[in-house]
Amino acid sequence: MPTTYLRARDHLQQAAAILRGGDCNAVQLLNIVERTISLIDDLPVDAPRPIDNVLDFVAFKARYDHYN
Repeated sequence: MPTTYLRARDHLQQAAAILRGGDCNAVQLLNIVERTISLIDDLPVDAPRPIDNVLDFVAFKARYDHYN
């Protein structure tokens, strides 16, 4: 998972801890924050890309077909 997602999840977890036990608006905001955290946790992990200069024609064609 990219570092930005991990950092965003950490910040949202801190916000959720602050919002616990608050008023009605804080509870609704807490629910939104917790759902966002679960969505970040459910992001698929991309396979590491090979570090070389060889072009994978199947992957290239799939990307190209996606845009056309």
